[in-house]
Amino acid sequence: MDLASVKKYLEGEQVEKDEADEKKTESKVANLPNRFIERFVVKGLKVDLIEPGRVVCSMKIPPHLLNAGNFLHGGATATMVDLLGSAAICTSGVTQTGVSVEINVSYLDAAFLNEEIEIEAKTLRVGKAVAVVSVELRKKKTGKLIAQGRHTKYLAPRSKL
Repeated sequence: MDLASVKKYLEGEQVEKDEADEKKTESKVANLPNRFIERFVVKGLKVDLIEPGRVVCSMKIPPHLLNAGNFLHGGATATMVDLLGSAAICTSGVTQTGVSVEINVSYLDAAFLNEEIEIEAKTLRVGKAVAVVSVELRKKKTGKLIAQGRHTKYLAPRSKL
């Protein structure tokens, strides 16, 4: 792939904007709503079980989450670890989930178009300053592990005022 093609791929489609006869170009991505990525990745997700410290969800892999190899994109998997891990922290009674300190994901198998997966997020520890969760993505039919992630978040101390 030549350099111009790589640049075009990274910058995405551009649109021209005419503001007081001053031509500007911006990416179509710039016009997407805030926090768009969250809705994009979890579209079609169904919560099967929710209890303190644990969330279990399922979904069929949609076409918009496939990578060039036609299986679940690693970035979508990592985003699920982030979002569902944060949801599990919320079920533990904290009012805000804080900010990510570390996310790691081990990719163990592939999930393909329309394959049903199950995602289980469990809190391992929720303290005053730090929360740690484990998130596993499995093939619903066989139980085979697709990915395993761990997410650590810093919980900012709350004012006592």
